[in-house]
Amino acid sequence: MNTYLESLVRERQPLIHEMEQYANEHHVPIMELVGIEAILQILRIAQPKKILEIGTAIGYSALRMALTLPHAEIVTVERHKQRYDTARDFVKKSGCSKQIDILFGNALELEEQVKHRGPFDFLFIDAAKGQYKRFFELYSPMLSQNAIIITDNVLYKGFVASKIDTENKRTNQLISKIRNYNEWLMKNPLYDTTILPVGDGMAISKRRGD
Repeated sequence: MNTYLESLVRERQPLIHEMEQYANEHHVPIMELVGIEAILQILRIAQPKKILEIGTAIGYSALRMALTLPHAEIVTVERHKQRYDTARDFVKKSGCSKQIDILFGNALELEEQVKHRGPFDFLFIDAAKGQYKRFFELYSPMLSQNAIIITDNVLYKGFVASKIDTENKRTNQLISKIRNYNEWLMKNPLYDTTILPVGDGMAISKRRGD
């Protein structure tokens, strides 16, 4: 099914293809094509003015969001120095440097730097999967009333929905943390959330009305 859906996606800019090739060659995780297209469509509908992304990697999703919403401001956080530098290079090459603000460091330690850049209308969580709940709790107070939160990889290669353990203890621990996050998120009284089997699994959360 994914192959069919990917075949329908519009042709992407040469720089985006270059980034996809770089990610493949250097084993850098970026969003699956169908997943990023779903997010971009949500952005087209929601039209957020300020976007916060936790987990820049090489800047693939940030750049695609910027090209889709040229009037939006994007703040994105990356703790891996080489990926941070690579993201800066790609963003500079794209001409979107004024639109995308890349912060270097651990997102759990940059609260004050991020806070004064808000409030944000859209939060995309795509960093350390074992810290999803902490990211959500730390940055959701920085959002506008009608903001949307998307968490990626919440099905993690299908393992989260499966009752079969892997042979790797650390992987099993990670899967357990994601399951706990999903359950906590779905039961959160402040948010309505739905999980879609798109890409590697995507949770879409919206604050409930008064």
